[in-house]
Amino acid sequence: MRVITTSQALAEFCTECAAHPYVTVDTEFLRERTYYAKLCLVQVAMPGEGDANAALIDTLAQGIDLAPLYTLFQDQNVVKVFHAARQDLEIFAVEGGVIPTPFFDTQVAAMVCGFGEQVGYDTLVRKVTGAHIDKSSRFTDWSRRPLSDKQKTYAIGDVTHLRGVYEALSAQLKEQDRESWVAEELAVLMNPDTYIIRPEDAWKRLKTRNSNGRFMAVARELAEFRESYAQTKNLPRPRVYKDDALLELAASKPKNLHDLSKSRMLREGRKGPIAEGILAAVERGMACKPEDFPALPARKERQQGNEALSDLLRVLLKAKAAQAGVAAKLIATAADLDAIATEESPDVHALTGWRFQVFGQDALRLKAGEIALSAGPKGVKIFELTP
Repeated sequence: MRVITTSQALAEFCTECAAHPYVTVDTEFLRERTYYAKLCLVQVAMPGEGDANAALIDTLAQGIDLAPLYTLFQDQNVVKVFHAARQDLEIFAVEGGVIPTPFFDTQVAAMVCGFGEQVGYDTLVRKVTGAHIDKSSRFTDWSRRPLSDKQKTYAIGDVTHLRGVYEALSAQLKEQDRESWVAEELAVLMNPDTYIIRPEDAWKRLKTRNSNGRFMAVARELAEFRESYAQTKNLPRPRVYKDDALLELAASKPKNLHDLSKSRMLREGRKGPIAEGILAAVERGMACKPEDFPALPARKERQQGNEALSDLLRVLLKAKAAQAGVAAKLIATAADLDAIATEESPDVHALTGWRFQVFGQDALRLKAGEIALSAGPKGVKIFELTP
């Protein structure tokens, strides 16, 4: 295998890659002590056998310029193949301002091809190629140099085995005429907005049962300050303060440092810039006018009979997923099923695109009383109801 540590060697390697229809890509990074991931290594392999046409790109090598790699990522004639690509794409979007395109995610493809929900890489490799992967180096410190031979072997295996997986899954998708299904699923990962984290929206990730408007106004300001501070200082959110501390502060609404010192959950930040930011955020939340309170999702009233319909939809989903050979979770979520059961005009993914063909159409017919389900030794059957 090649270990690339210079810009010239990277440019030459990427020129080789550009002559092939696809390359497989993976990354190793650290994120435990920072807000943004620290990219430590990029693995790339061209089609073929063995390690000879694969390389480890040492992104921490002094003076190395990743521009040739980003140019390859934008080459429309080369498919970039990843497994569970979201974090990898986020790194490239943040560090290089580029999202690899066209790209293929074998985890998504595996769900479409019936390998279950969010199948792990090592499991997928074993099922498709029969190879076994030693994962013992997975959680090593990838920022330390030199890399050990064991680390190198592990890292290169993440892209060499991926070639066989990609070729098998892409062939199956073509045979089943499901390539458009995968493209539909990957669209959100191709959208740059997916990787933009806006501090003003950080409160939407909070999990709380408290829907009081004033409480939520303070929580919104505390979440926005934490996100901004974490981004500026490149710190993980919990290093500023954890969610439980944020919610406690939103409830207690401290007015000064003395009040702040009474917090049971706040481990750090009882003085200094974090404390000042907390108090300023609380003050903004308390000054917020009622008409500017965060708009919380409307509570959906459950109607009589809806729970039974939701249960029937779950049975239908399981049957249709098995029939299509697709992971049920990819077709519809529990929230989708509840929405179909309770809402007059549900706006859910399960009723759009390929999902509508596989499941959504019959889901609406079941709701309308046009079809029924029966269970027998051979599984669930769908039959028409006469008007």
